[in-house]
Amino acid sequence: MTPYELFIGLRYTRAKRRNHFISFISLTSMLGIALGVAALIVVLSVMNGFQQELRTRILGVASHLQITGSNNVLQDWRSVARFVQGSPQVKAAAPYIMAQGMLSFDQAVQGAVIRGVLPNEEDRVADIGSKMKIGRLDNLKAGEFGVALGAELAQNLGVGMGDKVVLMAPQGQFTPTGIVPRLKQFRVVGIFQVGMYEYDASLALIHMADAAKLYRMGDKVSGVRLKLENLDDAPRISRELARQLSSQGDYYVSDWSEQHANFFRAVQMEKRVMFVILTLIVAVAAFNIVSTLVMAVTDKRADIAILRTLGASPNSIMKIFIVQGALIGVIGTFLGAAGGVLLALNIQTVVPFLENLLGMHFLAKDVYYISELPSHLLWGDVMTITGVSLVLSLLATLYPSRRAATINPAEALRYE
Repeated sequence: MTPYELFIGLRYTRAKRRNHFISFISLTSMLGIALGVAALIVVLSVMNGFQQELRTRILGVASHLQITGSNNVLQDWRSVARFVQGSPQVKAAAPYIMAQGMLSFDQAVQGAVIRGVLPNEEDRVADIGSKMKIGRLDNLKAGEFGVALGAELAQNLGVGMGDKVVLMAPQGQFTPTGIVPRLKQFRVVGIFQVGMYEYDASLALIHMADAAKLYRMGDKVSGVRLKLENLDDAPRISRELARQLSSQGDYYVSDWSEQHANFFRAVQMEKRVMFVILTLIVAVAAFNIVSTLVMAVTDKRADIAILRTLGASPNSIMKIFIVQGALIGVIGTFLGAAGGVLLALNIQTVVPFLENLLGMHFLAKDVYYISELPSHLLWGDVMTITGVSLVLSLLATLYPSRRAATINPAEALRYE
């Protein structure tokens, strides 16, 4: 592109037009692109924030990696724990016993997932210890038959600290009167709240020794839970450990992305759908540039004819109007990107201000577990959105610019 083509294109953009409607359409196109780009950046940042927040809460209770044996029984868990802790990517390992049970208190009965843990070891692979509302995780002591309940589960049962609940194990024992479920009384020594209903309403923690007695596991456990240096490496490390353990016995290794695959897949799908929907806003605004340039070409027919008679080629005319249209897209895109980035980085300040101004709470604490709008800006998303907007803006300039290049100078000057 020669300097004169760029100069004329920029001059047409800056010049005061006789037809003010063209200027109005240009301004609305620019603002539309800016609004669409900003909306895309903010929405994707909020969705990234929700995904990160939920992942943090899930992994506060779940494990990065989990190793089990056949029929969910691990015979020699200590040797497995020693073996995997030899890997530099593994920070900690803890055994567990997982089973189903029924908890009752007074007239209330609730089904629960019972997890037998070693409190000191469990604290190294999960964050439940820091999520205790009442009591402490190390209140679970072998032989004392204490239980820590999720906050929703405790509320549904109507129990508090020190209350005694009856745990019914589905594995029955044979008596002269038939099969009777095994019953054991446990004392509530802690209540935790991790912020995920799935866990708060159904998870009960007891000491692993008590779980082994109740479920007759002996020295066996259900598996070993692992915490990694980098949770994003979990799928790769899972495959490596599965390959290494295959020569030692029948082991099954799963990572957090497999255990919650449907959930994270749904979140990712929602993010892609939102990207497509909001990109349509940018596309509509970008293709308003077509209207702007078509009217500008009609308005500048005499100027185009004069340039052609002075020796300007059709390609030069085309480039002049491409510059004019692209400038609208570039300014709109970068205004929107700057506004979107600023809003995404300060959304935890802006949202409370709007809530106070409007006198309402967007995410009520009694309805949503995440009551604040999280935001996690990814610069890769910003670059992708900016690139898509610039490409759409450039494509919108091609047809009117091509039309300008095909204007016949003689026809254009006939009635001037």
